[in-house]
Amino acid sequence: MSGSNAWSRGREKIRLFPELFAQCAGEATAYGKCVAGTTTGRQELKKDVCAKEFEALKTCFTNAAKKRAK
Repeated sequence: MSGSNAWSRGREKIRLFPELFAQCAGEATAYGKCVAGTTTGRQELKKDVCAKEFEALKTCFTNAAKKRAK
């Protein structure tokens, strides 16, 4: 059944997440600091405030996943 293959691929991606995330620790830290710094007290996170940091994390994560796929 083709549905089981989709579930298997999804589970495999989830299993790889910690490994990929570890490769982007610096970018994840920068993004987390940005989010934490802009939401002190009762402030809400506004769209695109941490866009630069998020894009760096996204790029790192995408590149790490591509390296893993090879």
